[in-house]
Amino acid sequence: MSCLRGFRLVILAFVSIQFAVAADVKERPNIVFLLADDLGYSDTAPYGSEVNTPNISALAEQGIRFTNYHTAANCAPARAMLLTGVGNHLAGVPNIPEMLAPEQRLQDNYQGVLGNNVVTVATLLEDAGYHTYMAGKWHLGAELDKLPSRRGFERTVAMLDSGADNWEQRSYLPIYETANWYADGKRFELPDDFYSSRFLVDKMIEFIDENREDGQPFFAYVPFQAVHMPVQAPQEYIDNYMGVYDEGWHILREARLARAVEMGILPDTVPMQRMTTTDDWNALSDDRKRYEAKRMAVYAGMIEAMDANIGRLVIYLKENGLYENTVFIFTSDNGAEGSGSPDPTVFPANQMPTRLGYNTNYETLGLKGSYNTINPGFTSAAVSPLAFYKFYAGEGGLRVPLIISGEPLDAAFGQTAEAPRQTAAFAWATDIAATILSYAGVEQSGDRYAGKPVLPMSGRDLKPVVSGVAERVYGPEEVIGYELTGHSVLFQGDYKLVRNQPPLGDGEWHLYDIKQDPGEVTDLSSQMPQRFQRMLSSYTVFERDNRVQPLPQGYSQTGQFATNLARDRLKPAVIVGLLTLLVLLPFLVFSRMRGQ
Repeated sequence: MSCLRGFRLVILAFVSIQFAVAADVKERPNIVFLLADDLGYSDTAPYGSEVNTPNISALAEQGIRFTNYHTAANCAPARAMLLTGVGNHLAGVPNIPEMLAPEQRLQDNYQGVLGNNVVTVATLLEDAGYHTYMAGKWHLGAELDKLPSRRGFERTVAMLDSGADNWEQRSYLPIYETANWYADGKRFELPDDFYSSRFLVDKMIEFIDENREDGQPFFAYVPFQAVHMPVQAPQEYIDNYMGVYDEGWHILREARLARAVEMGILPDTVPMQRMTTTDDWNALSDDRKRYEAKRMAVYAGMIEAMDANIGRLVIYLKENGLYENTVFIFTSDNGAEGSGSPDPTVFPANQMPTRLGYNTNYETLGLKGSYNTINPGFTSAAVSPLAFYKFYAGEGGLRVPLIISGEPLDAAFGQTAEAPRQTAAFAWATDIAATILSYAGVEQSGDRYAGKPVLPMSGRDLKPVVSGVAERVYGPEEVIGYELTGHSVLFQGDYKLVRNQPPLGDGEWHLYDIKQDPGEVTDLSSQMPQRFQRMLSSYTVFERDNRVQPLPQGYSQTGQFATNLARDRLKPAVIVGLLTLLVLLPFLVFSRMRGQ
């Protein structure tokens, strides 16, 4: 009898433990990570935009807006940091692979794909009992062992390239033979009724629904193609913005700044730089104004279409009882793209789209078969009031929206009535992974994982700021460094040391107070020489610790991109023409403008 009684006690104890574990699993929140592509700082309504983004706005109203969040200056380095919490140079992605020089590739951390020395947040969550799903752009490696299905994601539909068409399975650049889509590790053909934002949310809903009844929490990563070039949108969304941009980019930039100041996103007095790539709107012909306004209308329509599909995902979660236990994170991989041709309708700028089977006609702009980007002038409005764009270390390339939202912030993690709905605390791309794990209650990997050495996360958990427990997670003397092809930056407290290379930059170091001067107008280097020198020394340490490699002599982003394109994809007969049309033209225009 005593043995039987002991056996029953063991069984009861085991059942109790299982119930406790089940309860713990059920209480852990679902996490939805929504990542826009090339979205500017002021491109959504919560940050001062005129674009209709009610679903993103609802997330902001129910959560917290970060007004001083920074990321990498282009996509793959940002994605590496977001998913691993490790600095991109150490994680193997100092730049996109399309822009790496052969001399740089001799270094093991200069491959442009996610290294095996880092663990993704998806891997850690999956091993902790989460379902892990991804639907969208990957761009962290196309080899079999680099696919998202091998880096912690249970179900995937992934576009592997830097970008692709939003209406069909077509490459947007001749560097790719086709748009490379994979599902669960195998090549995938897109459906005939494909539109990127709608399709990605459809797939994510499908993934979540497959396991909805098993009680396990999920991590849903949705990296949209919006608003990466080619900028395309359904007609009904484009129609909402026809006529909205007829007054041009100068008026739009000022209007967005005024709204951001009124909302408290920015200080009352913010000076703005005028970028040399911004033409005089009033000097354009009426036909050019009409065309440029529609380019921007398509861009706005693409943002609204993304927002509407985010709303579809939210509705699904609410209808199935999942919303109340879900944390949402919304941000962008980098700032807005500013290298689109000033006028893509004229020769030779219209030849690259034509060679790829696209057109740039006004009537069909943004629709299937159309190749569209926004004018650099409107890009300066997309990042208003910031300076520079994607690929540069100015605030316009690095500072983007960040919203963390969801009822678990209030219920389960200490959010109080006094908790902030907005914060100017500095935050960095590596902080996202650490914050996701914190909300999930999952430990970071440390310096070993699955029996091998790995790099520990350097990112900070932002939950104390979200809950109102702390005003900031970085002390005033702590530093964060970043580099992309010689564009270099060091953040320390409210100060930013920055160097932007030509053609838009001058190649010199500058010092700014980006809390009071986010437009980077007043250089403080001569007024604060000691701080300037200390930060220069700290940047040197960052370069050493992160294994930043010197640039080959004569290196330029566009030149290397052109060289790699010629070597890998093009036939000799078309190399010179396509390289000039595709890559060099916008930057030659930039250089010409700068020299005026």
